[in-house]
Amino acid sequence: MILLAALDFIHFKFSDLIDIFLVALILFELYSLLKGTSAMRIVWGIALVYVIYKFATLLHLGLISEILGQVISVGMIALIVVFQPEIRSFLLFIGNRKFINFINGKFNRKDDPQKHIDDIDAITRACKRMAASKTGALIIIAKEAPLEDFLSTGETIDARVSRELLENIFFKNSPLHDGAVIIKNHRIAAARCILPVSRREDLPTDLGLRHRSAIGATTSTDAIAVVVSEQTGAISLCKAGQISRDISPIVLQQMLTDEFVNSMTQ
Repeated sequence: MILLAALDFIHFKFSDLIDIFLVALILFELYSLLKGTSAMRIVWGIALVYVIYKFATLLHLGLISEILGQVISVGMIALIVVFQPEIRSFLLFIGNRKFINFINGKFNRKDDPQKHIDDIDAITRACKRMAASKTGALIIIAKEAPLEDFLSTGETIDARVSRELLENIFFKNSPLHDGAVIIKNHRIAAARCILPVSRREDLPTDLGLRHRSAIGATTSTDAIAVVVSEQTGAISLCKAGQISRDISPIVLQQMLTDEFVNSMTQ
């Protein structure tokens, strides 16, 4: 037995190592995406069925092996239907990896840091004033990932980023205040946009729809979301599905600067 194991190890090739690494990477990314959602329990159930099927095959339990084999075969089609939102989010997640963004950046012209500084200043000042008046707001700042799915749900604006315009959009009596503002290429591209709401079960229960939408949008894209709570006036920032809550305008400005200005020199 030991000799056979040694011979198998001798035949272990570098391509096998790459194969194992890629499978482990995909499983890790899938776990990171589904962690905290109800879909995770379904994944564990599927894994348990597969393990039982393998044991049944190993022990030559013909009837249960046949039943579980059919369940697994037909189940693959059912999984595509059940996990359609998760599969879509997973593909978007993989497509927005830093390596791909880095490659894309090699073929794009350099951005002007001063434009980012001006945008950040306008966003920060608007959020500070809206926080003081407890005016709810949700601002999405695009990076490399296309946000066409989100933009198509809102009203086209295409205007320069300014404190005054942001405050007017989110004014409580404004017809555009409900939904998200998307800033792309240093322009307010659209308002009243509908975003995917995160279904994670590990989120605090006091998070409202704006915060959950910010988490949902930044989970499937590399965009940055800024939220102002209508109930408390607290400012939050979301990145990669993670939320930093109750931050000051100064901290918000520094976080946005690190994300859009300082990162350009790294």
